[in-house]
Amino acid sequence: MTAIENKKVGLDYTILEEIEAGMELHGFEVKSLRAGRGSLKGARVVARGGEAYLVGATIPAWQPANAPKSYDPERSRRLLLSKKEIARVASAEGEQGLTIVPLKVYNGGRNLKLLIGVARGKKKGDKRHSLRAREEKRRIDRTLKNT
Repeated sequence: MTAIENKKVGLDYTILEEIEAGMELHGFEVKSLRAGRGSLKGARVVARGGEAYLVGATIPAWQPANAPKSYDPERSRRLLLSKKEIARVASAEGEQGLTIVPLKVYNGGRNLKLLIGVARGKKKGDKRHSLRAREEKRRIDRTLKNT
């Protein structure tokens, strides 16, 4: 079950590779994500000091009145990746034109998992082509459904 999804990423980026990661969260953040609250809009993944972090994601507290006063909903969250995966993320971050974006947060058994993608930004013409292909697919599906 998908808790939250980054919907604009498919339009803005071409996903080259996907990596599954765990996240280091507080308990009230987990409850909030499972309820579908939170946003990955404008978030990205950065590698610093041999670790990977999710930066720019907003995860509000489950019950704001019970959250600590110093709680920051946009804090950096450490990602749980193997050393190989961290090295891959760090090398992709250093390459020209590549970025690492979060795609979705979902339940992986008992745990919440984050699907991140190594992506290349699309140019304006590529975005138009994607929109045109999506509209064409919808039109075909509608036609097949009605027959």
